[in-house]
Amino acid sequence: MDHPRILIQFDSDKHPSVFDSVVAIDSQIAHLLQYANVDPTQVQQLVHGAMFTRGPAQLHNTAIFVGGSDVGTGEAIAQQIRDTFFGPIRVSVMLDGNGSNTTAAAAVLCAARHVDLSQAQVVVLGGTGPVGLRIARLLLGQGAQVHLASRQLERASRACDDLLAKLERPPEIPRLLALATADKSAFDNALQNATAVFSCGAAGVELLNADQLLQAAKLQIAIDLNAVPPAGIAGVAATDKAVTRGNRVDYGAIGVGGLKMKIHRQAIATLFTRNDLFLDAEQIFEIGQSLENASKV
Repeated sequence: MDHPRILIQFDSDKHPSVFDSVVAIDSQIAHLLQYANVDPTQVQQLVHGAMFTRGPAQLHNTAIFVGGSDVGTGEAIAQQIRDTFFGPIRVSVMLDGNGSNTTAAAAVLCAARHVDLSQAQVVVLGGTGPVGLRIARLLLGQGAQVHLASRQLERASRACDDLLAKLERPPEIPRLLALATADKSAFDNALQNATAVFSCGAAGVELLNADQLLQAAKLQIAIDLNAVPPAGIAGVAATDKAVTRGNRVDYGAIGVGGLKMKIHRQAIATLFTRNDLFLDAEQIFEIGQSLENASKV
């Protein structure tokens, strides 16, 4: 007889995320164990509690979810978890600090409904943030050419270098380019050739105005992940879901959110199928692809 499913929530914030907790409970787990203020130095002892309390045949019924608003700390916690495991004595882990992986996966999959990403020219606004970086990672994996944009070229270039260094298989042909939005000529040129644009900046900040949108004559899809007025992309409403405007299709944060929630719940359920999964952006994206393919059958 299988033991009940236990999800252990590691959160670096003062209080564990209510959002993540509710989604976990809605994903049919039996028990949710929550830990707040977690930092990497505390992880080993907590993980040992997950590893050694059940026999090898039951380890698939225990899993760890790493969240928290500080995505960098979450990544450090996740790495410490991996370093603690040895041999087959391990449990599955999902990394989704501040919802960055599930949001990025959903946004890229929404774009894939309308454009061939392997042929896409993409501008990622607010690209140096957690969601923007993950969107860029996923787009590169699909064969797109990506302009990762920030106001300062130095910051965008540093983010590109860091991203490429973390990829298991960096592109043989450079397909990730740093872009400074303050450089009007370079930014205008990127927009004029873009087939897709993602806005991943801070809440309530417009990153692409109406006049700039007019320059983007080749634009087929615009995705704005900012749900707080003003819109990150002028004219895109938070509730937009495949709304056609001229020659392009628009998605807002809430329009992407439905798929994000499905991916989040399915990813948690997937944790309990094995005891050796590590779900980061790419693995969560694959789960989303499976959901999208199933919906077409």
